[in-house]
Amino acid sequence: MDSWVRFNSQSQAKERVIRAAQYACTLLGYTLQKGGAAAELHKTVRQLEAHMSLTRKLLRLGNSVEALEAAKRAIHLSDSVLRLCLTISHLNRAMYFACDNVLWAGKTGLISNLDQHKWSERSFRYYLFALILNLTRDVYELRLLIECEERYRAAKSSPSPHPSPAPPADQLSSPAAPAAGAILPATAAWLRGRLRLLAAVLYSNPPLLLDLLKNSCDIFIPLDRLGIYPTGPGFVGACGLASSVLSILTMVHPWLKLKP
Repeated sequence: MDSWVRFNSQSQAKERVIRAAQYACTLLGYTLQKGGAAAELHKTVRQLEAHMSLTRKLLRLGNSVEALEAAKRAIHLSDSVLRLCLTISHLNRAMYFACDNVLWAGKTGLISNLDQHKWSERSFRYYLFALILNLTRDVYELRLLIECEERYRAAKSSPSPHPSPAPPADQLSSPAAPAAGAILPATAAWLRGRLRLLAAVLYSNPPLLLDLLKNSCDIFIPLDRLGIYPTGPGFVGACGLASSVLSILTMVHPWLKLKP
């Protein structure tokens, strides 16, 4: 089992590169179609995209085993939210890869009379649920980091222990209600402060930022393929290309990969 996982991890980099090329072809095909390019050229790009998709499915054979191993590791995490999100996410990835393997067998003719549309939709449903759980995990970790940063800033700016002088008696009355015109500026200032805090937390945690961006790009792919939120091949190609580049970046620099 361990040897298979090690062998499978070596093919992931090739799969990511081919994935980037596939979605680049999707984006290129959309651009050629909008630009009024020759139908023969557009057909060639579409065929190249289909061949790359089939090659990716071949490289993903056996990825279900790795996803199940990841689920076995995630079930021992101490944080209950991370344990739930990651375990179920890996199980859905395992089902996604299994459906994808069946779809590959149907496309290559190993399984005759396979309803490819049904298996494709089934595969993307598992993929979508896994991405939703991954985004939930990202938001949860982001909230923990924001709370930690708020506590650090509060402790850093806490007043000195010396008691402050008591205010005059004429200032002890209840404060007047803020003017209506001051509500919007105060709200805008609060929002700016929250955005600056969010930007500071993400800037100081590149693995979380990359994972959040990658999952945010990826989620539009199954949403479009399932017809839940159609965005068109151009947007799907751009999102797929961006998420593939981010995945390759985490492979080139492993410290950028979000753990666990």
